[in-house]
Formats: sequence, structure tokens, C-alpha cells
Amino acid sequence: MSIRGAAPDRVFITGASSGIGAALAAEYAAQGATLGLLARRSAVLDQLIASLPHPERHRAYAVDVRDHAAIAAAAQDFLTHAGGIDVVVANAGISVGTLTEFSEDIPVFEAVIATNVVATAATFAPFIPAMKAQGTAARLVGIGSVAGIRGLPGAEAYSASKAAVISYCESLRLELKRHAIRVVTICPGYIDTPMTQINPYPMPFLMPVQQFARKAVQTIAHGSSYRVIPWQMGIVAKLLRMLPNWLYDLAFGNAPHKPRKGEA
Repeated sequence: MSIRGAAPDRVFITGASSGIGAALAAEYAAQGATLGLLARRSAVLDQLIASLPHPERHRAYAVDVRDHAAIAAAAQDFLTHAGGIDVVVANAGISVGTLTEFSEDIPVFEAVIATNVVATAATFAPFIPAMKAQGTAARLVGIGSVAGIRGLPGAEAYSASKAAVISYCESLRLELKRHAIRVVTICPGYIDTPMTQINPYPMPFLMPVQQFARKAVQTIAHGSSYRVIPWQMGIVAKLLRMLPNWLYDLAFGNAPHKPRKGEA
């Protein structure tokens, strides 16, 4: 489903080399989109593009999202190549356990915030002037998480980063509404990707990544302001918001932790 009707979308995705990013790339490419795919691993990006329909349409950018100048350069190159932009998905992210009591986790905390939050703004920034000039209903898409609804034990950095993404996208949505630019926040629940496959605990409503990508692309085309995928986790998220702190603490105080960096 193209947001431009019969014309194929022009889509830029960060964190595109695996997981959700790669699945979104495959879904958009199947719809005829022209893609700009950004991630750190050049060889993996090249392999992904070679597997997509019409690989000659697409551009690969081997960039660390913490390099803001490199993101801006990639954005300008893609705008020139594609002749504009319709969808930007700030998907790059780090998920790792952190515990504030360990001083060695503070640099990890900084890396999570830099990658999950600051890089989202750095990804959107170079595209906003072009979107304003186009005057079309382009989309900026932030990937949050159900983990951003309530803080999870052992996931201090990740929960904080995704809560920040949700609030940031809400602020940006209000700011850009008058310019016909839609800001879409998508909060995945448990999606079957390399990021979740290391979790040493049950994951309710685990969704195949391809199914998630189809639903996410539909949500983006519709221009929804906020959606949790899968829908069952949306209900869970609403319930979590309603729980008083004492009850939430009782229910989740002893929840299993995601492994910290270096832990098995």
C-alpha cells in the first residue's frame, strides 16, 4: 500500500541489515518502493539489496547512526537519487541489559541512548526540510517498544530509551502537524528477531518478523499516530499504564532480566 497511490514510495530505513529493518525493506521492496538502507554492516546490506526486487533502485549506506554527519550525507544522497522522500523509519536500536549499580554499564547506557534516541532525531532531521518542500503527506516513523510503557527491571537503559522515543515522537507529531507530515510511533511487542532470540524468558504473543513488517507498513500507510503490534500486546500495554505502582512492583519486581553485555 503506497501512500502516494499508484506511485511507488521512496523509503529510507535505518538498522536495515537484519531483524525488523530487513523485514520492512523486503515488504516495501515487494510493493515496488525505492529504498535507502542504512546500517553498519556493508556486506550484509549488499546481500540484502541483491535479494530484493529491482536491486538497481536501492541504495546502501554503511553508517553508524551515532555519526550524525554521515547520516545527513546519506539522506542527501538518497533524496537526490530518489527525487524526494515519502517514508523515513528510524529503526536502528540496541537492546541489552543494564544495571546502574555497575559502573561499567554507564558507557553501555550512553550507547543505548545515543543509538535509540539521539540517532532517531538525527535520522529525521535531514529529511524534514525536503518533506516540507514537497507538501505531501510524508511519514516519519519512530520505533518504540512496549518496554517503554513501564520500566522493566534490568532494562534500565532500554526502557528509558524507548520511553523517550515515544514522548519525542509525540512532541514531533504536534510540531509537524501543520506541515502535513505525519509522525507515526510503532511499539513492537515481542518480535522474532536476533534481538529477542537471546532473551532467556518466555515471550507472550511472539510474532514472526515478516508478519510484523506487513502490519507495520499498513500502519505507516494509514498514517496512524501510535500503534502497538501485535494487538494483544496493545491491550497489555494499556493495562500496564493503569496499574498503580504498588501492584506493578509486586507483579514485575522479580521479572527475569535481559543479559547484560558479556553475560551468557
